[in-house]
Amino acid sequence: MLDRHIRPLIDPPLNRIGGRIARWGFSANTVTLAGLAFGVAAAGAVVAQAFAVAVLLIAASRLADGLDGAVARAHGVSDFGGYLDITCDYVFYAAIPLAFVMLDPAAHGVAGAFLLLSFYVNAGSFLGFSILAERRKMNSTTHGVKSLYFTGGLLEGTETIAFFVVLCLAPGWFAPLAFGFGVLCLVTAVARVGLAWKLFRPQ
Repeated sequence: MLDRHIRPLIDPPLNRIGGRIARWGFSANTVTLAGLAFGVAAAGAVVAQAFAVAVLLIAASRLADGLDGAVARAHGVSDFGGYLDITCDYVFYAAIPLAFVMLDPAAHGVAGAFLLLSFYVNAGSFLGFSILAERRKMNSTTHGVKSLYFTGGLLEGTETIAFFVVLCLAPGWFAPLAFGFGVLCLVTAVARVGLAWKLFRPQ
């Protein structure tokens, strides 16, 4: 919901920094993998209860996630780069909830499983929509220049990052926060399925 409002603010500085990184000789894929490394390290920090460190690593991970696209645009966007980016994103989005489950399996297990289920359903609705949108040659730059067709929704990347930060700031509230966010993820997925029915159903 917030991504389309955030992108006009963050894209210009990201493009400037990404252009410099590209001139230094780094590839977009290298930046993507660095973002994944920061994300996995953030999950490790959660398990170690180093929540302030986890917040910083989450921020570094998502900064890299924004910069890889800028570097790609400087070098030339590739299909594999887009594939690697979305794959690493989903590893990150799964790693943080898993870290909280590992932190306290008894208290967080059911809520964490529900949250991961909601992420799985939401990801399936997103990727399935993207495949059909590509088949129909649909284009959108609302979320920036992407290798995949990005549909909007109630919860997007900005909201998820903010949610992870809130979890780190209030880890004792993980279960109710996870259940609440999971429900909203499922609402987002259902809305996307409704949009797909409207756009892709047989006429």
